[in-house]
Amino acid sequence: MTTPAATELELTILLPCLNEAETIAACIAEAHAFLLDSGIVGEVVIADNGSTDGSQALAQAHGARVVAIEHKGYGYALSGGIAAARGRFVAMGDADGSYNFGDLGPFIEHLRNGADLVVGNRFVGGIDDGAMPPLHRYLGTPVISFLGRLFFSIDLGDFNCGLRAVNRSSILGLDLETTGMEFASEMIVRSALAELVIEEVPATLRKDGRSRDPHLRTWSDGWRHLRFMLLFSPRWLFQIPGLVLIALSLVFGTVLSFHDLVIGPFALSSGALVLSGGAFIVGVQALQFDTITRAYKFTHGYRSVSGSAGKRFSRITFERGLLMGGLLIALGVFGIGLVFNGWRLVDFGNLTTSHELRIIVPSMVAIVGGFQVTFTAMFITLLKIHFTQD
Repeated sequence: MTTPAATELELTILLPCLNEAETIAACIAEAHAFLLDSGIVGEVVIADNGSTDGSQALAQAHGARVVAIEHKGYGYALSGGIAAARGRFVAMGDADGSYNFGDLGPFIEHLRNGADLVVGNRFVGGIDDGAMPPLHRYLGTPVISFLGRLFFSIDLGDFNCGLRAVNRSSILGLDLETTGMEFASEMIVRSALAELVIEEVPATLRKDGRSRDPHLRTWSDGWRHLRFMLLFSPRWLFQIPGLVLIALSLVFGTVLSFHDLVIGPFALSSGALVLSGGAFIVGVQALQFDTITRAYKFTHGYRSVSGSAGKRFSRITFERGLLMGGLLIALGVFGIGLVFNGWRLVDFGNLTTSHELRIIVPSMVAIVGGFQVTFTAMFITLLKIHFTQD
């Protein structure tokens, strides 16, 4: 995302547009009226995503500046529009008439007071009848917003509200990358990870003025939001599942390494021990990806290294990983040695399979886990070398 020359305007009102000829003129008039009534020196910009219905000519005729966005996608339109904006602040809302640009006063006030991102909350401001499909109103948006609060500790009630305002320089510094509807979630999540100031104000949602179907696709766009949140929340995608698997496998694996276990009608023996070993390895791999994901976010500027998490990241070194991994490998080799010695004592004949498995499985798990720890530390060290060189 490139940054144009220094700007002189206080506010750019940005409208992403794809075939909005039915409503765009009214939206531009409403945005201009807000600028006039509030005494703000600003502009109205249309980020056009390749309209074929004459939206561009209508926008220019009603005093808006049109910026052509080559690639289609909500994220492309907004990121391109923000980059082209001339205002210190950028307020954005859909060009379908669903948002009232006269509501922008509190947004701008928060930005003037130091906020970096101000997001509207439609559930507080009010949703007109028929303005939001029931599936979005009672399931999709509440679930996405709940997960956003749970995963990232962001105190927002409406993650998907399209009416929002930003400090342009702060948002450009995030280098937002998503191209579709999930751009709305990325803006919030990346702002939180960068420890920017986020505020929320009421916003109203009106029934849009379009006669065609909306661009939003319920299931595919909802999944894109959820997928983004999961990928940027390794705690819930990797760490917690990994810790649960490791804890369960350690409990069952320790018991089964010494004797069979009967739980109700289930008799667990060496076969269950093998399953426990597999679960432990998967758990270690999950923690491995958790650590790598966090390291990637630190080294690529998604998170600050100055906090407590950054200090934990700085303590990960190849030497420490080699020491921990080496101890696990040595423990596993010792176990394999015990089995080999028992095999030697019977002149390399038949062994008691169940007894040997109780040693071999934990030993192999320790060896595999040791190599995973070592390789993870090595990879993170490479990331840190590249990070410090940059």
